Amino acid sequence: MIYKHIKGDRPIWLIMVLLSLISLLLVYSSIVTLAYRYQDGNTFHYLFRHGFILAAGLGLMYLAHRVRFTYYSRIAQLALYISVPLLIITMLIGTNINSAGRWLTIPVINQTFQTSDLAKLALIMFMARFLAARQDQIKDFRKGFLPMLVPIFIVCGLILPADLSTAALLFVNCIVLMFIGRVSLKHIGLLMIAGVMSLGMVYMIGKAVPGTFGRLDTWVSRVESFVAPEDVTSGQKYQVEQSKIAIAKGGIVRLAPGHSVQRNFLPHPYSDFIYSIVLEEYGMFGGIIILLLYLVLLFRSIKVGMSCPKTFGSLLAIGIGFSLVFQAMVNMAVAVNLVPVTGQTLPMVSMGGTSIWFTCLAVGIILSVSRGLGKPKQEQPLNPPLSHAA
Repeated sequence: MIYKHIKGDRPIWLIMVLLSLISLLLVYSSIVTLAYRYQDGNTFHYLFRHGFILAAGLGLMYLAHRVRFTYYSRIAQLALYISVPLLIITMLIGTNINSAGRWLTIPVINQTFQTSDLAKLALIMFMARFLAARQDQIKDFRKGFLPMLVPIFIVCGLILPADLSTAALLFVNCIVLMFIGRVSLKHIGLLMIAGVMSLGMVYMIGKAVPGTFGRLDTWVSRVESFVAPEDVTSGQKYQVEQSKIAIAKGGIVRLAPGHSVQRNFLPHPYSDFIYSIVLEEYGMFGGIIILLLYLVLLFRSIKVGMSCPKTFGSLLAIGIGFSLVFQAMVNMAVAVNLVPVTGQTLPMVSMGGTSIWFTCLAVGIILSVSRGLGKPKQEQPLNPPLSHAA
C-alpha cells in the first residue's frame, strides 16, 4: 500500500530512513551534557524534539518528491531572490549560536533558521537551471561564463563573513557543477585560481588585522592549529585531541551504544563531532557503515542524473547529491583530523532543525528527478552536451 505513494529511487529512500534511525540513536547518546545543562538531565526532551524534526523532515522529503522536477527550475529563481535579502538581513541583525555562523529567529514559533541552508540549495538549483539553459553558449566567456559568476559571488560573499567554511564548500560545489555542465576547463581553472588567491588574501587580512570581520579570527586559528598543532594551545587543539581519544577508545569493532565517555568532553558532540561518537561507540566498523551509506547516496544520485533525459534534471540530481555527500566527507575528515575544524554538520545525522529539513528537501528533489524516469529498461543516458568530449 505504501509503495503506491512513495515513488522514485528506493535505495535513496532506504538510506534516508537508515540515517534517521542512526541519528536518533547517536543524538540520544550524545546530548547527556546538554540535557543536564539546560533541561535538568531530561534527555527525552531532546530525543522527542529531534524525533519530531526528523519526522517532519521526512514529510517534507515526501512532499518535495511529489513535485515534478521541472517545476524546480522556476522555484530556483524564486528561492535565490528570497535567500539573498535573507542573507543580508542575517548579516546585519542575525545572532551567533554555538559559534556556528549567524542565524535568524522565526517569530511566533521561535525556531532558529540558518539562512545559508536555504542559500546553498537555492544556488545549486539556480546553477543547474542556468547551465541547462545556456548549453549553446556555455563555452563563451562573456555570454556563458561571466553571467554565471554573479550569483556565485553574491551568495558566497554574503555567507563568507559569518561562515567561511560553508562559503568555501558551496564555491567548490559550483565548480563541480560547472565541470559537469560542460563549462570550458580553461575558465574553470581561472576561477579556481581566483578562489585560492582570494582565500589566501582573506587569511592574510585575518593575520594582519585581527577582528576585521565575522569569524575570520576563528578560521585563522583553526588553520594554524591544524598546520602546527604543537605551537597552538587554543580550543581548536582541544577539540581534535578529544576526538582522537574517542576514536582510540572505539578501536576496530565495538558495540557500546550510549556508553560514550568523550561526549562529556567534546564540544558539540551531537553536531560537529557526532562522527567521533560513532567511532567511539561502534568502532571503525560503524564508521565505515556510515561512510558507505553516503557513498551509496552519491552513487544513486549520479545514476539518477545520468538516466535523466533532461539536462536540468541531470545537473540537479548530481549537484545536490554531491553537495550533501561532500559536506558529510568534510565532517568525517574533521573528526579524524584530516582537515582543519570547519563546523560543518553531518547531514541527516547531526542534531539540528532547519539543516535537517533542507537536507530532506534536497533529497526530495533528487527523488523527484528519479520519479520521472520510468522503468529501468526505459532509462536514457545523460544528454551528450554534458560531456566535455562533446
